[in-house]
Amino acid sequence: MRKFFTAVVVIPLGLIFIIFAVANRHWVTVSFDPFNSVTPVVAVTLPLFVVIIASAILGVLAGGIGTWFKQGRWRRAARQHEADARHVRTELADLRAAASRDDAQRRSAPAQLGFYGANGRDKQGATL
Repeated sequence: MRKFFTAVVVIPLGLIFIIFAVANRHWVTVSFDPFNSVTPVVAVTLPLFVVIIASAILGVLAGGIGTWFKQGRWRRAARQHEADARHVRTELADLRAAASRDDAQRRSAPAQLGFYGANGRDKQGATL
């Protein structure tokens, strides 16, 4: 499945990025000075495709971080439910072990009292 995903999605996406980069090689100046647009203090000259791809990557990262913070309460609830389930499984295993010990003691008790039980009589009341 992973190879199929690579072949169908990643390879064509990589080709699209390469074609986009070749088509947008022109240099642009990105200015971070809002007060002086003629001679900005902080400016970077980069190819256009770098600016666009970097913006897309930053947008995806910002969206992922926002989603991660938004889903924090659900992850916390899942951890709590998992801890509760683990506790209940442990308690159930302890109860089953105690029940099997009790059953073993009940089964071994009549054998100590004889074949017909404590009073020496069978179900119809006859003695041997």
